[in-house]
Amino acid sequence: MIGLAALFAYFARDLPDTQALWRDTGAPKITLLAADGSPILIHGASAGAPVRLADLPAHVPNAILAVEDRNFYHHFGVNPVSVLRAFIVNAQKGEIRQGGSTITQQLAKNIFLNADRTIKRKVQELLLAVWLEQKFTKHEILTLYLNRVYFGAGAYGVDAASYRYFGKQARYLSVGEAAVLAGLLKAPSRFAPTSHPEDAGRRGRLVIEQMVAAGFLHRDKADEVIAHPIKLTTPRFSAAPYFADYALREARQRLGGVDADLIVHTTFEPEIQSAAEMGLVAGLASAPDNLDGVQAAAVIVDKEGAVRAVIGGRDYQKSQFNRAIQARRQPGSAFKPFVYLAALKSGSVEDDIVLDAPLKIGKWAPDNYNSKFYGEITLREALARSLNSAAIRVQEKTGRKFVRSTARAMGWRGALTSGPSLALGVDAVSPLDLAAAYAPFANGGLRIEPYVIDRIETTDGDLVFKRAGSIVGEAAPPQAIAQMNEMLRSVVEWGTGRAAAIPGYRAAGKTGTSQDSRDAWFAGHAGGIVAVVWVGRDDNGPMPGVTGGRAPAVIWREMMSRTLETQGPTPAFAQEDPIAALLEPGG
Repeated sequence: MIGLAALFAYFARDLPDTQALWRDTGAPKITLLAADGSPILIHGASAGAPVRLADLPAHVPNAILAVEDRNFYHHFGVNPVSVLRAFIVNAQKGEIRQGGSTITQQLAKNIFLNADRTIKRKVQELLLAVWLEQKFTKHEILTLYLNRVYFGAGAYGVDAASYRYFGKQARYLSVGEAAVLAGLLKAPSRFAPTSHPEDAGRRGRLVIEQMVAAGFLHRDKADEVIAHPIKLTTPRFSAAPYFADYALREARQRLGGVDADLIVHTTFEPEIQSAAEMGLVAGLASAPDNLDGVQAAAVIVDKEGAVRAVIGGRDYQKSQFNRAIQARRQPGSAFKPFVYLAALKSGSVEDDIVLDAPLKIGKWAPDNYNSKFYGEITLREALARSLNSAAIRVQEKTGRKFVRSTARAMGWRGALTSGPSLALGVDAVSPLDLAAAYAPFANGGLRIEPYVIDRIETTDGDLVFKRAGSIVGEAAPPQAIAQMNEMLRSVVEWGTGRAAAIPGYRAAGKTGTSQDSRDAWFAGHAGGIVAVVWVGRDDNGPMPGVTGGRAPAVIWREMMSRTLETQGPTPAFAQEDPIAALLEPGG
């Protein structure tokens, strides 16, 4: 006994700090939740929202207990019979081939230890398992296990696994689905239903049989479950990591010195993200341009500033640079709405006449696209056809200073040149910032502050941060906004943005193309949703033939048509008072 005690003392002398029980790493764990409460699956490991044992149907923990530790509620953290059996097998093989681990031991290994298959690690696992049993109830241990165990495909915890494979919260898992998840624990890669469905099915049926043998499931129910196939959800959100990166950065800026595991409630809309991704694929496929080597980015924001979806590039695996948030590029003619809005605020109307003809200011002589001029035209036509000469004349008559102040009032961030080229969008902007500046067109004239986080709280429920509001103030008079929207609708109906038209909706937006087609944009709104699409090369190289009215407009249409379908049936041309709606209590 003295020798045994000394042996255990030797292995216990460098046991890890048990404070790690409440944290996966040395830093606080941050769980990002979408607007519907589902965890956002980011690239790499993901953890689901913490779940309580009481919130799960009984067959979820029972499926795991049936195959992992049927005697869980009857041992003290270690099952002597299993340990003895494993010891005999390992002695015969001359190496560790069998563990005999209980769920408590597995939890101890997952939290405190590494995966080394050594005698020392095994003894430490036994010691820590006994400590856990003394410190916590069986329900608490099982709850910790369900939230920490690895189910493959980067999913840690039963909730993350449930979303990863079945697209639902763990509380809604069926018996068959729970059996498939329980079967993963033995070998997550080998029994992954996404890559090895037949092996996963056989393993799941074995779990069902074990549940029957353990008395957790009636034979008739088991036969019924086995007779019905399990349906997997297709992996979604291939571009969602860009959103997650952005949200994590914003969350950390608000945490200060908070040292606790946190739950961050974001504005992310899974259905809208999925619509954006499918729209990007469809748009790229149908765009009349050669887009080899060309990048794309997009952001979708609602009229109150909530960022609903982000695409920062065509492939997150190849590049984690978030072009929707971090890249600043010239918007070209997508800036012109602010020029015309300034004119409307000054007393002009959309049918006023402006001359579109060759123009020279000092040594600068800007040209129209394809050097085509239209003579005397209305402001509406000048914007719809995106005529440079006319836009500059409107700007010079209105005043550059007033144009700059109008753009800033709408939410434009960053520098604005004082020269006449201001009207042509030579000042760089990110897709997100441009979307924020376009939001007042969608909400009736209110400037917004784009946001990605609603609130942050600890896993214990303590509130750390709560958004106070996103409406900054009036960006422009409602009458000027209404006139501007009619002009922007003309862009889509018969102007340069015809490719962005959405059946059933009066979309309003503007194309943008920088010099030498280095950047191509479409920015606009429909149904209270604002979306901005950018196409360009990371090296700022030209894209011959690509303009805002081609690939970006097609991508925008494909994204927005799918996005609007997720919003449910809405009268296509419904009129509402967006300002009144936003100023209502809780709006």
